[in-house]
Amino acid sequence: MTSSHRLLLENAQQVVLVCVRGERFLTGSALRSLAVLEGASVVVGTDGLIKAVGPAAVIQSQFSGETFEERIDCSGKCILPGLVDAHTHPVWAGERVHEFAMKLAGATYMDIHQAGGGINFTVEHTRQASEEELFCSFQQRLQCMMRAGTTLVECKSGYGLNLETELKMLRVIERARRELHLSLSATYCGAHSVPKGKTAVEAADDIINHHLPRLKELSRNGDLHVDNIDVFCEKGVFDLDTTRRILEGGKKMGLQINFHGDELHPMKAAELGAELGAQAISHLEEVSDEGIAAMAAARCSAVLLPTTAYMLRLKQPRARKMLDEGVIVALGSDFNPNAYCFSMTRVQSSCLCCVERLPR
Repeated sequence: MTSSHRLLLENAQQVVLVCVRGERFLTGSALRSLAVLEGASVVVGTDGLIKAVGPAAVIQSQFSGETFEERIDCSGKCILPGLVDAHTHPVWAGERVHEFAMKLAGATYMDIHQAGGGINFTVEHTRQASEEELFCSFQQRLQCMMRAGTTLVECKSGYGLNLETELKMLRVIERARRELHLSLSATYCGAHSVPKGKTAVEAADDIINHHLPRLKELSRNGDLHVDNIDVFCEKGVFDLDTTRRILEGGKKMGLQINFHGDELHPMKAAELGAELGAQAISHLEEVSDEGIAAMAAARCSAVLLPTTAYMLRLKQPRARKMLDEGVIVALGSDFNPNAYCFSMTRVQSSCLCCVERLPR
């Protein structure tokens, strides 16, 4: 009896593997080299998952009685893993190109934010945009990412700041997840900024009492699939106490904690994330030594965004220190209207300026 698989990539000159023993991640000295198989084949199942990787002759023998929807001769070619973009804000309306002139004149991120620009500008336009308009622009951005080699994208909401618009953004992400040939991880980021007319405490109350219960209901019904909860933990936005309350609320309903921390000011966000069992913390330009140690001990991933640090003229995150301390380090483009970057290869190149040398 034969079974069908989606794809056979056969006779590749090289297949590059990141993990060869089933590891979920690599840290420290294990990062110094990749596994490269010579003369290998890859089998992909109908669910899109890799079923087998190994020498071409072994794969041919193992799957000799099975069928494939497609076979590709990879002779003379190298098969590489797809790139993962671990942090993006790709659903929005409202270009902010005009803000670059303000930045060139010396305005900081928070200067623009407090003047009504930044996130608030995008929020106004995103609220006004239709769901179809948001989907069309989102689809175009994802296509740019795919052309640059990205195959998995973490996608945040966060330009609604009210329940109606946040759900509209999450529906757009859900539609793309179902219709497009790209893997997506959805993140609820209703605490991306404090809405006009509210305090941080009032915004946190609204999220905990109204947003999260509605998300839980929609997830239970299968209307939305949301993986993570995010908060912009920052001076003048959400402090440690309000951040904790929101993240704990999301964790109680089964969401992974994956939030912005220690970007513009040292907030002890890394210590908080480690305490709460966060999956990941992004930015970390201002992380403390204690925060790095706590993340390493808690196996909390650091998602570094070097192109954003460059565009905002921030100091680069201390990737070398994190790697040496055993922190799990991932990279993201932070694609958003304030920092255009579709290419993870560009992000990787930018990261070289915050990593002096590879582990020996």
